[in-house]
Amino acid sequence: MANSPWSCVLWDVDGTIADASAGILPRIERVLGEIGHPPLPSDQVRRWIGPPMLESFQRLAGLSLEQATDAVGRYRELASEHGYAHKVRIYDGVAEVIRAVHDAGIPQSTASTKPENQVRAILEHYELAPMFDSIHGAIPDADVLDTKALVLGRALDDMRARGVDLSNPVLIGDRHHDVDGAAEHDVPVIFVRWGFGDADEAKGSVAIAEDPEHLRELLLPR
Repeated sequence: MANSPWSCVLWDVDGTIADASAGILPRIERVLGEIGHPPLPSDQVRRWIGPPMLESFQRLAGLSLEQATDAVGRYRELASEHGYAHKVRIYDGVAEVIRAVHDAGIPQSTASTKPENQVRAILEHYELAPMFDSIHGAIPDADVLDTKALVLGRALDDMRARGVDLSNPVLIGDRHHDVDGAAEHDVPVIFVRWGFGDADEAKGSVAIAEDPEHLRELLLPR
């Protein structure tokens, strides 16, 4: 194993590995339009990427739990129409970091509040799935609020069961949800600048990666 300060690496997906906004935002607009909700305010657009959709439809669109549950169900119907990797791009340089960490012998897992079937579809489409020891996302059930802490907990339990060394784990993420959720498990976070989070959301992280090459240096110091 390479000389790394981390025994395993866990990854957020939206805003960290992949930019799915070209598909996500039009689907949100369509769902809201179908129920007569006004268009998304321009200053809220970025806030939709990252948190659980059930939470965002309530907090950002002001829907009731019942309305938000129906909206998430409709959103996921739309997401499945063209395949979950449709209009999703991997951030330049991130795939190379994932492969480098894998080649260094450091176990990796995802810990995303994106539905797990969608996470797997994206990673398989871009041939990144083999780089991960396990893949974890939200339970694909529209009425379940699967938080970052819950998903991360499942990922850690799975890796522990696989015999992975959890003495020095790290989560890579781009929103305060990553920092807050990881704190519940005493897992440090490296915050990435290229995602959808504002600068103040990095508060509580142990490091900030300005770009993928910088992230690689933080994970695999030379």
